[in-house]
Amino acid sequence: MIRLGEKQILKVVRMKEFGMYVGDEKEAVLLPRKYVPAGTKVGDSVEVFVYRDSSDRLIATTEEPALQLGQVGLLCVKETGQIGAFLDWGLEKDLFLPFKEQTVQLRSGKSYPVALYIDKSRRLCATMKIYEYLSSEAPYGKNDMVEGVVYQVNPNVGVFIAVDNKYHGMIPKNNVHGRFHVGDSVRARVG
Repeated sequence: MIRLGEKQILKVVRMKEFGMYVGDEKEAVLLPRKYVPAGTKVGDSVEVFVYRDSSDRLIATTEEPALQLGQVGLLCVKETGQIGAFLDWGLEKDLFLPFKEQTVQLRSGKSYPVALYIDKSRRLCATMKIYEYLSSEAPYGKNDMVEGVVYQVNPNVGVFIAVDNKYHGMIPKNNVHGRFHVGDSVRARVG
């Protein structure tokens, strides 16, 4: 089964002038010719990432996306508009961040922490509401130095940080010195 938003190894099932189809006889997706590794033939296996093209069709690429489904990462805003923003995630088609999934006002050229999810229309989108994508089972011990990115600032509670884009972190309000903004990089000691 072909999985949207994930890297996977798929078999080449047929070749066309414009590329090759990867998957199996029941379900296959186009890998455009410009992404086909040299010397690849029918029967070979290729590692691809599957997403949707601008016409909403499933398509495969051998390019490396900045995020896969369920992952958190720091992506740069290329453009903002009334319905949302478009982020650079290393693929030909930019990643859409709907307005309702934004937690702060975005600026073009600035990077923000987001997670990759599938919306109700079965398209890949970004969200800044990343709490549920982070784990509280961090491998760090007291006094370890960690690095992360601010994903929420609550003056009554503190600064919330995505540590290593995987774990929850927080600087309690009584330990916050200075101003923090969503997207700021932080280096702190575990308390």
